[in-house]
Amino acid sequence: MCNNECDASTPELAHPPELMFDFEGRHPSTFWQSATWKEYPKPLQVNITLSWSKTIELTDNIVITFESGRPDQMILEKSLDYGRTWQPYQYYATDCLDAFHMDPKSVKDLSQHTVLEIICTEEYSTGYTTTSKIIHFEIKDRFAFFAGPRLRNMASLYGQLDTTKKLRDFFTVTDLRIRLLRPAVGEIFVDELHLARYFYAISDIKVRGRCKCNLHATVCLYDNSKLTCECEHNTTGPDCGKCKKNYQGRPWSPGSYLPIPKGTANTCIPSISSIGNPPKFNRILPNISSLEGSNPKQVAPKLALSTVSSVQVANHKRDCECFGHSNRCSYIDLLNTVICVSCKHNTRGRHCELCRLGYFRNASAQLDDENVCIECYCNPLGSIHDRCNGSGFCECKTGTTGPKCDKCLPGNSWHYGCQPNGCESNLLHCQNGGTCHNNVRCLCPAAYTGIFCEKLRCEEAGSCGPDSGQAAPPHGSPALLLLLLLLLGTASPLVF
Repeated sequence: MCNNECDASTPELAHPPELMFDFEGRHPSTFWQSATWKEYPKPLQVNITLSWSKTIELTDNIVITFESGRPDQMILEKSLDYGRTWQPYQYYATDCLDAFHMDPKSVKDLSQHTVLEIICTEEYSTGYTTTSKIIHFEIKDRFAFFAGPRLRNMASLYGQLDTTKKLRDFFTVTDLRIRLLRPAVGEIFVDELHLARYFYAISDIKVRGRCKCNLHATVCLYDNSKLTCECEHNTTGPDCGKCKKNYQGRPWSPGSYLPIPKGTANTCIPSISSIGNPPKFNRILPNISSLEGSNPKQVAPKLALSTVSSVQVANHKRDCECFGHSNRCSYIDLLNTVICVSCKHNTRGRHCELCRLGYFRNASAQLDDENVCIECYCNPLGSIHDRCNGSGFCECKTGTTGPKCDKCLPGNSWHYGCQPNGCESNLLHCQNGGTCHNNVRCLCPAAYTGIFCEKLRCEEAGSCGPDSGQAAPPHGSPALLLLLLLLLGTASPLVF
């Protein structure tokens, strides 16, 4: 991309992160570019962190435009506590099983039951020469599980967001982090003679969302380099997350989308009853706003909620049971389903009750034990893959046995995996002074050749004779006798 190595201290060679956020369509185009992979085989890894110092609710797809090839391996992560802890949002790889020990999926493989599942996708990770440059994190496709393919039934989506906190939290962030783990290679092997061709380059990142104000504000101001909700309904705080002083007559609660279309304000009421009854408010739903890394004085509404007549949403709550392997779960009322999110300790499943691929259940541990899932430890040379069954037994290659596929069946010997014996088995002995090496092949003296050292080298050259000092083997030699028996069908066939 660059004619020279990027150099932050030289203006014409500098590619600072700000170039990912300027306006697209400029000529010449601008982009951020990392250093090249000149220190191969050390990994070329870069973190790009986006911080707003404010809770943001995502309303559209996250779109990342690469100027170089899309990376072979990448993780999109989110934080809900201003970068103190991180959790994966989505994995990207050319080979999900090899990179992250996950089966590849796309959002189209999900459903309302699994909408919060963290997946690895191979859809956006192609080689260096790809003409497509864009990577998505699909927000709208997840909305569509509730609102329909064209998002026409927004009442259903808003009803779910109103009653299911974990679903709201899934689309909520304070920070995003792009972890670039391996650049686009485009081949099986890295070309070590041309390492300058491997790097990352990003020209645009779009993150569309609105300030989280708990439905207690319609405006989010950008003031003193900080986004702030302009709180209403006697609320206060960065996210309008508490009642004002002297307005704590009942516990604070967020505004409600229900009933559609006006919603309910859930206004904080005065603490002193003698003030009288507070006025009633009908909350108008806030519009979806756009936030794209610029510095507007005010985040203006852009997309309004369509008016709908009614929506029925159950208010029933269910306890989240993840057996201590997750503190995040979602209860989806319409489906009467509880889903644990981001299972830890190598577990997976709706309630973190199953083991990840590559792990199996520890029969001596309780389901809530951190060591409930044990790594399979399949021998990579002897097993077909790194997964095992529920008893910890791996699937072995031909000729290999043992729980971990690290032993050989009779007639085979270990040589970068189990290989069929070529010698020292039954009648398969090296002849004419040859020695068996690793039960695989015979090491022959200089004058002999063949699988079992049964041939004179001079025979292949046609130079055997009385003057050569070497004579052909007698007619009754073991090699000819064994061949004759095989032709007559009276001897067991050789196995190589």
